Amino acid sequence: MKIYFSGSIRGGRQDAELYRQLIDELKNYGTVLTEHIGAESINHSKSDQEIHDEDMAWLRESEVVVAEVTTPSLGVGYEIGRAVEMGKRVICLYRKKSNSISAMILGCDELCCFEYGSLADVQKLFTEQLTGF
Repeated sequence: MKIYFSGSIRGGRQDAELYRQLIDELKNYGTVLTEHIGAESINHSKSDQEIHDEDMAWLRESEVVVAEVTTPSLGVGYEIGRAVEMGKRVICLYRKKSNSISAMILGCDELCCFEYGSLADVQKLFTEQLTGF
């Protein structure tokens, strides 16, 4: 399975280690096309157009999108919207006690949204949502 992982980059580098852990878990279910999201530092040598086009190519190639949406991000929201438009299955994850999750995400019946408190919660969730997909 080809997985597109999405998480805030420009506004969410404090979550890079968490993203890496989520990506490592996702690798148990397939190939993560956007593994760089969990890197300690991001290569900023590409133009905005190059980033957009590369990400859209990966999004089209993917079979499922997993988005960590705790940190608000216009880019993540854009990717989720495009994924829904493409008919992709989208799983949105957010940390417990977060009050910043958009109603446009939580209220969309085309998304599967899950609150989590620990990596063990995510492991169980991935087993339930991705096994046999």
